[in-house]
Amino acid sequence: MDGAPRTELDAVHAAAVLYCEAVYKARQDVFETLCHDAFHMVCVDGPELQTWDKAAYLARVTARDAAEGDPVYEIQSVEADGNMARVKLQVGVPGVIYEDYLGFVRVDGAWKLINKLFRTADSSALAG
Repeated sequence: MDGAPRTELDAVHAAAVLYCEAVYKARQDVFETLCHDAFHMVCVDGPELQTWDKAAYLARVTARDAAEGDPVYEIQSVEADGNMARVKLQVGVPGVIYEDYLGFVRVDGAWKLINKLFRTADSSALAG
């Protein structure tokens, strides 16, 4: 974490944990609130970039079943500066672990997910 006030880093970290839990449990309702209306995500797997807006992402989440058990994730870094923040993390769903770079913006005092850059990670990355 960086030199931002502890409470801001804690708030961004909490938003990242909420994100990870919502990914694992396929919680569209969480993403409707957490994601900014201008949310955009990009997948860098494969030869061509794949992109989705908020509506398309919500549809993807809705199409999945919630995973059983406790969420699988590792928040690797959190940085905040003014009204922007970024988080690097790994989050798993059954059979897949993703590496995500999340961008957040603070809007009306709340941290909103504005962008997500991700790829499929080696599933051994979270093994401890």
